[in-house]
Amino acid sequence: MERGDMVVGVDAGATSTRVAVHALDGGRLGYGTAGGGNPSAHGAEAASAAIGAALTRALEGLDPSRVSRSVAGVAGNSLTFGAVLDKLWADHGLPVGPLLMNDVPIAYAAGSAEPSGTLLLSGTGAVAARFTARALDELSDGLGWLLGDAGSGFWIGRAAAKAVVHALDRGEPGGLLSDLVVAHYLGDDRGPTPRREAERIVRLAMADRTTLGPLAGMVSRAAAEGDPMASEIAERAAAHLAATVARVHDGGPIVLAGSVLTNEGPVRQAVQRLLEQRWEAKVAVARDGAGAAAWLAALDLLPEAAAVRLHPAFTG
Repeated sequence: MERGDMVVGVDAGATSTRVAVHALDGGRLGYGTAGGGNPSAHGAEAASAAIGAALTRALEGLDPSRVSRSVAGVAGNSLTFGAVLDKLWADHGLPVGPLLMNDVPIAYAAGSAEPSGTLLLSGTGAVAARFTARALDELSDGLGWLLGDAGSGFWIGRAAAKAVVHALDRGEPGGLLSDLVVAHYLGDDRGPTPRREAERIVRLAMADRTTLGPLAGMVSRAAAEGDPMASEIAERAAAHLAATVARVHDGGPIVLAGSVLTNEGPVRQAVQRLLEQRWEAKVAVARDGAGAAAWLAALDLLPEAAAVRLHPAFTG
């Protein structure tokens, strides 16, 4: 390979960081993973360390001076974090620092090479975004766990905890979802009455809101097994997500991203059903975000037709 014939893509989220190194023909040359690289969640120092660790692994055995462009998709990035990454790139021997963007364009590119379309992302948070000519045109929701993110993993987990504690308060018989939520918080240390169990779950959830997110997976499991409470929560989450898309979608493909929608399950199934009922759009599921960031880095170096043709090689 000749100088300048490699690109780097970074997909840094709250829970994990992925870095991909690709040749301009789409071939993957290196890949590295590390912990969360979201500076809002972990602080700039810890986020930089995670991205640096993944970058080191991705560049192993490669000449960093051959990297001509990089794109870093970082959830929760700030204006000052770009300077942090510039130094990190220089410390690793890369000649030019990365173009820093948030994770929304990366997630869309992970599912489609079309220049115009819509992203629906539901992970810890939830947002929809419309892209026109590869530029972010409009956003819907993404307003955070306290006042927005309807249909997100956090929203689903909170809905599950709320439904279970209210059922316990009323003394109603529990189903699978109730059993899973109670076990999540209390283990085998059950209370003398359902009301006491509800009070303890409330205290634990209020003390640490991060305990609510894992309940989303329990909703999916219980709904798949026919639990009525879980099925109702999954349907409500899907309705919220479809409504979020409806506020911005104006043609083109719809890309589903985020752990709630990239994993097969009742929420994704319900969302796809609702989207297909309303629009005849192609619905795609996002693939590798780091590869998508590398593809975005390569866009200006490739003819448009070649970039579109090579998209699966980058994101696969």
